[in-house]
Amino acid sequence: MKSLIAEFEEQSFTQIIFPHANSDWIEYLEEAQECFISIINEIVKYQKCLVVCDNVESVKKNFKANTNLYFQEYETNDTWARDCSALCVSDKGEVKLLDFTFNAWGKKFESSKDNLMNKMISHRYSAKLESVDFVLECGAIESNGVGKILTTSACMLNKNRNPELTSTQITNKLNNFFGSTEILYLEHGYLAGDDTDSHIDTLARFIDEETIMYIRCEDKNDEHYKELKLMQEELVSLASKHKFKLIALPMTDAVYFEKERLPATYANFLFVNGAVLVPTYGVKQDEEALNIFRATFTNRDIIGVDCSTLIKQHGSLHCVTMNFSSGVILR
Repeated sequence: MKSLIAEFEEQSFTQIIFPHANSDWIEYLEEAQECFISIINEIVKYQKCLVVCDNVESVKKNFKANTNLYFQEYETNDTWARDCSALCVSDKGEVKLLDFTFNAWGKKFESSKDNLMNKMISHRYSAKLESVDFVLECGAIESNGVGKILTTSACMLNKNRNPELTSTQITNKLNNFFGSTEILYLEHGYLAGDDTDSHIDTLARFIDEETIMYIRCEDKNDEHYKELKLMQEELVSLASKHKFKLIALPMTDAVYFEKERLPATYANFLFVNGAVLVPTYGVKQDEEALNIFRATFTNRDIIGVDCSTLIKQHGSLHCVTMNFSSGVILR
């Protein structure tokens, strides 16, 4: 039996790509690096972390010695590990790493180095890396580990990814890649400032086999209200059909940088063994969101991480990290 391993399952390590001077972080590089350092320092309290960076010796100086901390030198275009890293799939008891094509969310940015990363660092993984001729970012899909994949039509069926394929062909391919029984498409939901064409990890996430956390907007004056209300109605329908439980997370107050609204979202949280890292943005909804996580994950630590810097580049905590399952040994 084949399945896309769920993020809430046991992990081996987290992968992260450290900001460097040739990435889009250059205008506030030190600020970005400080944010990434804080994320990494939280991760290594719970599990191993592989830091991909342009200069290992230089980056190492930012950290105290830690047996959970590993480094791999490779210069990337950018630092969105979630979308250019390999995906862990269980197939007949064996974990395989699927290396999909990464085209920077529909060729919006240069991505040739990012797209080559998995092949260039594959010696660090115990599992076999398989190249897949299909454009896909992991932030675009959510798995419950037992046959259901949640995604958005705006992203997955966008002609800037796999224009030669029909929606039916894309659905069939996804089911084949992941051994899933059903692809659940959301037709609504977006965040202002998002470059990804509505990645599901900004909107709705599986937290176990039968529960979805999602963003709910209750401010009728917010530009997201109508779309997120329609998304909520879709989720309620899915919940009724599949016996899912739903947990709502608050929409943040509007956060701006250089007059542009940024995609601040609590749905972009990160699972690690024994904890959930939750992005915060310095707004009044932060504590409300953290309390929801505390009430939901009573057997995990809840760690708030200031991600105000990350959203300046239109992503957040989940976007800059990638989990690898317990079936993959970090070498």
